[in-house]
Amino acid sequence: MKRMKKHEQPMPDEAAQEELEETPVTGPEETEIDEVAVETEAIDLDALKAAAGKAEEYLAMAQRVQADFDNFRRRNESVRADAYSEGQRSVATVFLPVLDNLERALAVQSAEGDALRTGVEMTLKQMNDVYEKLGVTPIDRLGEPFDPNLENAVMQGAPEDGEPGTVCAVLQKGYMMGKTVIRHAMVKVVPD
Repeated sequence: MKRMKKHEQPMPDEAAQEELEETPVTGPEETEIDEVAVETEAIDLDALKAAAGKAEEYLAMAQRVQADFDNFRRRNESVRADAYSEGQRSVATVFLPVLDNLERALAVQSAEGDALRTGVEMTLKQMNDVYEKLGVTPIDRLGEPFDPNLENAVMQGAPEDGEPGTVCAVLQKGYMMGKTVIRHAMVKVVPD
């Protein structure tokens, strides 16, 4: 067999050449083109349906991610607000003994024009103003029925101190911040 050089093309044999010349040009080529167009349209329609399905899937996934993020943001806002409120309650609780001591200092008899007394009164007023801004209120239930949610009974009074089951003396003030008790009142209760 004769070797061919790289740039040479093989020559078709005569039978193949004749077959090419005898086939009609218009008929089969048009049929092939029509079949290719139909297949292309079918492929395009299938691809379009697949792409539309993927687009819907991605849209649903994006909506789920957005909803998850919104829920995450709301939870974090709630947790942050709770932590802030808890911090305020903790600080208010820590300063309650200072408030008690200021009230005790004013309970001691001294001259009305005393500068020290005036300074303590001003400090106590300032502390009460700060507590008022924070929403801290004293629990004042003297003469009312004992409530274990607000008070700790540490002593029993005498029957002549009041009606049975009522608070007859407050030994240490209790305080609430909003609806949360930050310190229960220590009270003396008339026995039942």
